[in-house]
Amino acid sequence: MPRIRPHVLLPILLAAATPARAIDIAEKTEIAAAPDKVWAAIGDFCGIQAWHPAVAGCTISQKEGKPVRTLALKGGGSIVEEQVSRDDKVMSYSYTILESPLPVSDYTSTLMVAPNGSGATVNWSGSFNPKGVPDTVAKDVISGIYTAGLKGLAETVK
Repeated sequence: MPRIRPHVLLPILLAAATPARAIDIAEKTEIAAAPDKVWAAIGDFCGIQAWHPAVAGCTISQKEGKPVRTLALKGGGSIVEEQVSRDDKVMSYSYTILESPLPVSDYTSTLMVAPNGSGATVNWSGSFNPKGVPDTVAKDVISGIYTAGLKGLAETVK
């Protein structure tokens, strides 16, 4: 049997022991409406059904005192998300995906509204690990969700 030399084995062991790095992504849009009006649309955790074009419906429930929304997707499928933090004063909430057909794991995201002159800036950011697909594919999927949602929000809130 051939002998494996330590200097050859060490980089392989280190690569195997290194956890996958999460991908961070952020999208934003400017909306010509008062921040409070924009937050009224976003702040309702199940309100996403009114402005995101991929969401056909939303059902809200509770898990250990935290809101959980089940999103019915247009074309079939569903996503279950739990709100993990919320601050109405700064107009922000964060959530995590509990169940989803998306090619990501360990997903957390934050939606935030900030004043911008007479309008508002909406920031949607997230962090996740790709699941079963290359990084670029997972990143494109989440970026597409954010972009479509922000466009839908801007068209809905005026």
